[in-house]
Amino acid sequence: MHAIEVASRRLPRVVDKALCLDDFEVLAQRKLPPAIFKYVAGHAEDGTTHRRNLRCFTERAFVPNILVDVSRVETRTRIFDVDYDSPFGIAPMGFSRLVAPDCDTVFARAAAEARLPFILSGASLTRLEEVRDAGSTAWFQANISGDENRFLPLLDRVEAAGFDTLVVTVDTAVNGQHELAARHGFHAPVRLTADLAWQGATRPGWLWRVLLSRFLAGDPPHFENTDAERGPPVFSKTLVRDIGNRAGLNWSHIDLIRQRWKGKLVLKGVMSPADAVRAEKAGIDGIIVSNHGGRQIDCAQGSLDLLERIAQEVDTLTLLFDGGVRRGSDVLKAMKLGARLVFIGRPFLLAAAAGDAVGVDHAIHLMKDEISRNMALLGINTFSELAQVALIRDGRG
Repeated sequence: MHAIEVASRRLPRVVDKALCLDDFEVLAQRKLPPAIFKYVAGHAEDGTTHRRNLRCFTERAFVPNILVDVSRVETRTRIFDVDYDSPFGIAPMGFSRLVAPDCDTVFARAAAEARLPFILSGASLTRLEEVRDAGSTAWFQANISGDENRFLPLLDRVEAAGFDTLVVTVDTAVNGQHELAARHGFHAPVRLTADLAWQGATRPGWLWRVLLSRFLAGDPPHFENTDAERGPPVFSKTLVRDIGNRAGLNWSHIDLIRQRWKGKLVLKGVMSPADAVRAEKAGIDGIIVSNHGGRQIDCAQGSLDLLERIAQEVDTLTLLFDGGVRRGSDVLKAMKLGARLVFIGRPFLLAAAAGDAVGVDHAIHLMKDEISRNMALLGINTFSELAQVALIRDGRG
């Protein structure tokens, strides 16, 4: 049944070769300058944590049940009093507008149409008000410093825009070391060099649609959502200073945010059971168990292993997850280990690079189809029935 459904969809040529999320990487590489591509597809330092994230999934396997009536597979889920059509969403990603035009609004619109959550990054180059207008299922993720005079006005702005879920990233006290991207010319702040200019010239479609059209319109890309007011331009020499030092952020600031923020509050980047328990006691609504996709620290345990440990220590905290998800079966494995919903990052950004809105819509369809197909093949109709399916760690993935 599922194979017939996939084959019957008429896909534009730009994405018709993408049969799974990993296929978008090759398509995106053809369109992006090497520096941008390596930043999106890359990792911190040697990529050890990134590979651990992927390996965590391959070394775990389900034991399917058979002869079960699976004619009524149901993928809807409810998180924070909101119903979503499938248990995954699009993770926050900064600089996305350097990958595809209006990328964040594309994500927000596609997610809303598919009834999925999308988390807008605080490092976005599109105003948060525009993104929220484009998609009512959008959450906002803040990269905040320890300066209350800066982040409290930002919270007021986010609330006024209509966001009901705030995500505070807590694993970026300092920036990760992106050696792979740097070797290809990508640095923060972005420095215009002869090499980058040549890379742009070899990708004229990207150069015009992403950069030149905005510069000619007198609107070079800026960080729009780091504060209550517009932030510095991407090409600012003082970018790091202007965005602010996040090294001072601590639990007292989280307590203050919890007092001020009326909506749902989520911490992203929690890796230890002790921190998860502390978040639960602090009245946090949920956490995203994450090591930032291996883009921050390169000596951390794989995200799925962290999720399994944390789930054993908390009671009421809503567990969300990201890191290494590439298949619908990965979503189900994370849910089996305690996640209520799973976020996927770079594959969706690569899908946007490959085919703009068409690529994102296709990526969403692929994931929805894989989740429902795998549920049927495991012999379950609902996520609650995952309790009846064994998940074995065989160590040979």
